[in-house]
Amino acid sequence: MVGNNVSHSNTKTKRRFLPALVPATLVSEALGQSFKLRITNSALRTLDFRGGLDVFLAKAKDEQLSPRALKIKRQLKAKLAETAAA
Repeated sequence: MVGNNVSHSNTKTKRRFLPALVPATLVSEALGQSFKLRITNSALRTLDFRGGLDVFLAKAKDEQLSPRALKIKRQLKAKLAETAAA
């Protein structure tokens, strides 16, 4: 998002509103690995609400995920398909 900084003298200058990214270590139970990702606080709350990283990635649309999250999702799908076949 963009907006304005407004000074005491009412001078307006452009500014950007950037998301508050926090480094988080997320554990995938199916893969048995932990991953370090930079995600927003709201995404972290969503992960907790949905039941963890594995469930979140399984239901998330590919267009909404970062390239790193897509890579983890592909690994997760391969692992789940492997365990289902065995």
